Amino acid sequence: MTRSDSLTTTVSTKGQVILPKTIRQRRDWEAGTRLIVEDTPEGVLLKQAPAFAPTQPADVFGMLPFGGAPKTLEEMDAGVLAEARRRHDRD
Repeated sequence: MTRSDSLTTTVSTKGQVILPKTIRQRRDWEAGTRLIVEDTPEGVLLKQAPAFAPTQPADVFGMLPFGGAPKTLEEMDAGVLAEARRRHDRD
């Protein structure tokens, strides 16, 4: 869409704005899509909010349950090597 193809909308008494259907379809924004609203010098910017909050490995490390005795480094190395060999042999 070029500048000359600009679309307009109106702010309701509740502060709601309806985005034109062509924009919603192009962005795959369906009902319930969460948007981030940023006030910029050029105007208001809408961006789709990420589905999940950003996390760091330290935030989730050890979250999956494991039943059994802890593995030694040697056992982990052997498991990684066995999987690498299995995947290599598959090709």
